[in-house]
Amino acid sequence: MSHQDASVKSIIFALSANLGIAITKTIAAIMTGSGAMLAESIHSFADCGNQGLLFLGLKAAKKKPDKEHPLGYGKSTYFWSFIVALMLFSMGGLFSIYEGIHKLHSTEELNNPLIAIIVLSVSMLLEGASLWGCITQINKFRHGESLWQWLKNSRQSELVVVFGEDVAALFGLLFALVAVVLSLVTGNPIYDSIGSIGIGVLLVIVSFFVAVKVKSLLIGQSADEDIRLGINDFLEKRPEIDQVLNVITLQLGPQIMLTVKAKMAETKSAEKLISDINVCEKELKSVFPTVQWVFFEPDKED
Repeated sequence: MSHQDASVKSIIFALSANLGIAITKTIAAIMTGSGAMLAESIHSFADCGNQGLLFLGLKAAKKKPDKEHPLGYGKSTYFWSFIVALMLFSMGGLFSIYEGIHKLHSTEELNNPLIAIIVLSVSMLLEGASLWGCITQINKFRHGESLWQWLKNSRQSELVVVFGEDVAALFGLLFALVAVVLSLVTGNPIYDSIGSIGIGVLLVIVSFFVAVKVKSLLIGQSADEDIRLGINDFLEKRPEIDQVLNVITLQLGPQIMLTVKAKMAETKSAEKLISDINVCEKELKSVFPTVQWVFFEPDKED
């Protein structure tokens, strides 16, 4: 399965769950007057918009290179992933904190809190299913890494974003559920406001993690270590190459740009040298299909 296919499946899981959850939460927020529930409904609608932006990024990344963008549009996924992080911070995190502070001194009790509890419990099940779907897709690419290591090292920004959203949503629902239950048991609505603030803080933390991760990719990050080491090992074993002097990779969405400086095996003609380089490039792309561009420089020293 390609990276994009896995990303599309994860986004569809998340979008389907969030759309149903968002509508249900909104109805429950109106009926109960819960600030935490309102914060959660805004969060879910924002997540739906976020998944739409991730789809937009994946579609843009498929555009073929042209004169204006000779290395293609692969980085579009990083741009839209960064926009998603900003939306999580503003529409999700800051709004939830504002709503919680605004209602912090409210004395009005919740209406029909049992409805909120039921909705939040069902939403947690749906959000858990979405997270499970995302982790299932991630597991296809982890190759023995821990989940945390994969999140730190992955170049698939859209999968990292979906995972972050799902985790934030699940814990946000838990915060909201605890807040509503405490408000019901104690009769004090302040817990609902605290729950809203807690949800906002959680979203801000997740948005910062996603933004920092995507920033590295936007600036220009190499391919992951396994691919770099694999490419270097492949080149060193080629009979056409006497010594690999330098290898640089650049991740451009689902594709990789590669530059190679190598001391080539001695040949009797320029035509043979060119032929050897072409053979290396062809075989390398065959073994590493994500390598889209190869710039090969024969030299004697780095």
